Amino acid sequence: MTNSKLSKEKISLREAISIGIGGMVGGGIFAVLGLAVSLAQGGTPIAFLFAGVIASLTAYSYSKLSLAYPDRGGTVKFINQAFGKTVFSGGINNLLWISYVIMLSLYASAFGSYAPNLFEITGNTTYDFHLYLTAIIVVATAINYYSIAVVSKIEAYAVIIKLIILLAFVGLGLYGLLDNPNVEQLAVSNWKSPLLLLTGGMVIFVAYEGFELIANAAPDITNPKKNIPKAYNYSVWFVVFLYIIIAIVTVGSLPFNEIAKSEDYVLAEAAKPMLGKLGFAIITIAALISTFSAINASLYGGSRVSFELAEDDELPHHLTSMLWNKPIGLLITAGLTLLLANSLELESISTAGSAGFLLIFAIVNFIAFRQSKTINAKKTVPFLGCLGCSIAFVTLIIQQYNSNIVGVMVITSVILVCFALEYIFKKTQRK
Repeated sequence: MTNSKLSKEKISLREAISIGIGGMVGGGIFAVLGLAVSLAQGGTPIAFLFAGVIASLTAYSYSKLSLAYPDRGGTVKFINQAFGKTVFSGGINNLLWISYVIMLSLYASAFGSYAPNLFEITGNTTYDFHLYLTAIIVVATAINYYSIAVVSKIEAYAVIIKLIILLAFVGLGLYGLLDNPNVEQLAVSNWKSPLLLLTGGMVIFVAYEGFELIANAAPDITNPKKNIPKAYNYSVWFVVFLYIIIAIVTVGSLPFNEIAKSEDYVLAEAAKPMLGKLGFAIITIAALISTFSAINASLYGGSRVSFELAEDDELPHHLTSMLWNKPIGLLITAGLTLLLANSLELESISTAGSAGFLLIFAIVNFIAFRQSKTINAKKTVPFLGCLGCSIAFVTLIIQQYNSNIVGVMVITSVILVCFALEYIFKKTQRK
């Protein structure tokens, strides 16, 4: 897990873009699309655009910081470089680890929602949901313990499969909209208020967070000065346009009441008008592959974050211990994921995950703004990124407080616990 033990193979621009796209088009879009439509209605494509603009501003800050401080620690390195190993930096880095856990819970929930549609075993929807999400976390954890190489291969094949299926969905969907009466739902008259459009975009912001994985690969990217900025820009904007078109096809294909009924697996339902049951089955399979690969990769990423934080003495050093040749953080990450995914509803998980990453990204943008001369960045872009993330975070918390108090309580509790435990840990260390 230390830098010396990691592969020294070089990463091309194409591979770096794949890391960014694979990180974003994981389980997020399958999990949160229905949620976005419930909040933004006909304005769902605009909600995805709002979130995409904030992601692109943040990606600029990440690209400049990745060039200045190339390190496999990625976000952890940027925060420690700016604030040192303090209670603040430790609290934020702890939040990053827990945000990985929240993301894992989101992917597992999406898997649990889609799987029963393909495998009818018990016929009890609630039981099936928990059965499948628990099983997939256990299987993914076992694979991570067995071989990291297997995790990498699964991710490599999954990125290709899910992109082919999603691009086919977009192509056939746009053609199908030509004679679909539901296209009228995209009219401005069916858009929610600007505040709800923004909130809709921020609740599903988790669907964009994966571009930050490029930072972890930065030391190995060939011709970094040229390729790192391209990797961030190309991957983010490709995904922004993909999500917007997917939102257009979904809202234009199904009546709002049908979208509401199938909120947790709406992408599969949206394939029915084009290809009937076959389309439903194909998108369901794509969702299962995507969420499974995302769980696999995020388990590894989460355990690596906890290991690096323990090495930097921001978490107890016991977390550098190995269990069956893997960091103990892998088992802890999996256990926390099982707890969250089986305890919370999808909207609460999505709200907590989005809020966590918006706060982390606001701080990363602030670091880029403060160090703009050192990292050769234009001050305006990270300033706008920090402002956008901050406004989005506050808006999300205020709006969700009225409609989803559980999600707000979860992220508030997580933030407080992350800082409180870091304060206690640092105080104990000093003694």
